[in-house]
Amino acid sequence: MSEESPRRVLLKLSGEAFADPEVGYGIDPATVQRVATEIAEATAAGTQVAIVVGGGNIFRGVSQAAKGMDPASADYMGMLATVINALALRDALEKAGVATRVQSAITMQELAEPYIRLRAIRHLEKGRVVIFAAGTGNPFFTTDTTAALRAIEIGAQELLKASKVDGIYDRDPASHADARKHEELSYMDFIAAELQVMDTTAVTMCKEHGVPIHVFDMTVPGNIVKAVRGEKIGTVVH
Repeated sequence: MSEESPRRVLLKLSGEAFADPEVGYGIDPATVQRVATEIAEATAAGTQVAIVVGGGNIFRGVSQAAKGMDPASADYMGMLATVINALALRDALEKAGVATRVQSAITMQELAEPYIRLRAIRHLEKGRVVIFAAGTGNPFFTTDTTAALRAIEIGAQELLKASKVDGIYDRDPASHADARKHEELSYMDFIAAELQVMDTTAVTMCKEHGVPIHVFDMTVPGNIVKAVRGEKIGTVVH
C-alpha cells in the first residue's frame, strides 16, 4: 500500500463478544478495554479504521420484552443497543489515546454526529476512528448488512468480521468434531453453502463491489491487530 493510499478497513465487532461472560449479556469493561487497546495499536501504524458494532449483548438482556412486539419496533430497540456499545467503545478508545467519532444513522445530536459519508471519510483521513451506530437507520437490516454498506460507502479495502470463531467451517465446529475450516472461500461458494456466519445480503453486496471479507476470532488477544494490519488469520471470502 502506498503512502498516498493508506490501508482503510471496516471492522465489524460482534455485540455478543462484549458481553459479561458471567451472565451472557451486558458490557464487560475488561473486554472493551482490550479491544480498544488493540485498535489503538493497529491505528498507530497508519491504518484507517471504521467500526460497526452489533447490539446483541444489550438487546439479549431485554429480548423477552420484545417477544410479540411489532418487528420494526424490536429492530429499533436493537439499533439503540448498538448506540450504547458505540459510546462504550468510544470512551475506551479515547482513554487509549485514539481520537474517535460516533456517527449514528438515527439522529441523536446530544450523543453522536449524524451519519454523513464524506464527513466520515474526512475523519478517517485525519487519523480518527469512526464508529457507525444505529445500523442503517432502517428496520429489517442486520448489522452485518450495515457493515457491508458502510465498507462500500467509505471505500474500505476489506471488511473484517470479528466473531467468536476462528474462521468459517463447512459445519458447526461446536457440534461436529470433524468440521473442516476454510482458509479461503469464494463469495458464490459461501452463498451456495448457506453458511450462517454472515447474512447473504451482506455477502452479496461485498461480492458486487469487490470487498473481501475476513472472518476471524476476536477473543484471541492480538488477533484484532493482526487482522487490521492484513495478516493471514481466519478465513478470507473473496
